[in-house]
Amino acid sequence: MALAGRAAMCWARLRSPCAAAAPFRLPPWLPAGPVACERLYSARGKEKLDMLMYPVENIRNFSIIAHVDHGKSTLADRLLEITGTIVKTGHNKQVLDKLQVERERGITVKAQSASLFYIHEGVNYLLNLIDTPGHVDFSYEVSRSLSACQGVILVVDANEGVQAQTVANFYLAFEAQLAIIPVINKIDLKNADPERVEKQIEKLFDIPIDECVRISAKQGTNVEKVLQKVIEKIPPPQCNTADPLKALVFDSTFDHYRGVVANIALFGGEIQKGDKIVSAHTKKRYEVNEVGILTPNEQPTHKLYAGQVGYLIAGMKEVTEAQIGDTLFLYKQPVEPLPGFKSAKPMVFAGMYPADQTEYNNLKSALERLTLNDSSVTVHRDSSLALGAGWRLGFLGLLHMEVFNQRLEQEYNMSVILTAPTVPYKAILSSAKLIK
Repeated sequence: MALAGRAAMCWARLRSPCAAAAPFRLPPWLPAGPVACERLYSARGKEKLDMLMYPVENIRNFSIIAHVDHGKSTLADRLLEITGTIVKTGHNKQVLDKLQVERERGITVKAQSASLFYIHEGVNYLLNLIDTPGHVDFSYEVSRSLSACQGVILVVDANEGVQAQTVANFYLAFEAQLAIIPVINKIDLKNADPERVEKQIEKLFDIPIDECVRISAKQGTNVEKVLQKVIEKIPPPQCNTADPLKALVFDSTFDHYRGVVANIALFGGEIQKGDKIVSAHTKKRYEVNEVGILTPNEQPTHKLYAGQVGYLIAGMKEVTEAQIGDTLFLYKQPVEPLPGFKSAKPMVFAGMYPADQTEYNNLKSALERLTLNDSSVTVHRDSSLALGAGWRLGFLGLLHMEVFNQRLEQEYNMSVILTAPTVPYKAILSSAKLIK
């Protein structure tokens, strides 16, 4: 009874008005009437950009190429900061290196693109930057990226000078007839010798010394001059919005909810949501669900126009539907397909088997989705008496193999058995027969 009486008194006290309590008032920045709430993660929060304000003559598409650890990603970070694409903070490191394996190893594995908006002499420019890997095992990423560009920034370490991949990447750009801007990085180092490096560049690549730009990407010294050189030295794309749509798929990823997200470079025409497009490779027809640019995160736009680089989502649910090097065109407006890419030649081979054979189908699906994002890996079915059903994979090198295996574990939670790597070889017998 005592407990019941105490509860009744508490309830009465709660119901009685409190004289001391101030009346509740809404903050002045809230409307007095009913408020319509919206989810913060709603797609309506993304305001679509109008890309028509960037005509072809105001577009520059370029890549950053260099030997490994010469400062490509650091330079990309500074360019993103200067153009206001990302907020300038002390924590911007490897902004375009989005993969966990890239963060852990401190190297670029996947080429990543970003659209930069820059005003030069009162003119608005759209600069499409593609940051590429520097290690030889990922040279296929470089060659694919260059197909979407009209010029490159060739970064050379002021301390180490010209290295093997500096030369290899230079000739990739030279053979593609791209404009080349030599940039000497890390001039802030104690042992930096930019004069020696400038002479190396002139001797090896026949580029005049006065065309070299000395910078410190880490400190931001002279980096804005690189942007000015990009506008002055790299030509705009040679294409026209009035031409029929011709879009090159130069990279792609798989999203579990949206299907294939294709990175495209437009060599003619325009594309928008609702367009009916056809793949030149598969002859399948799709309806465009979304187009946009990367800043470096996805930013939807009303349209993409000739000369621009961006992404496209068109309801491709199977990984086999988005082939790297494919050409997309409008339905009933066929065009001559673009040349595409030369297939990568694997140098190292290894067997891959699921640690548990019941995971075979899951591993198969993971391999299909990962090879969509890394088309330089070759996959052939194989089997072993000891390990069961699996695959024979071809890689461009040992590091490439390690990174691919690490991505399988991190991105798809796959546990696999990887056999010892082997390389192809030739043997000439005494009977003059050749075997492989």
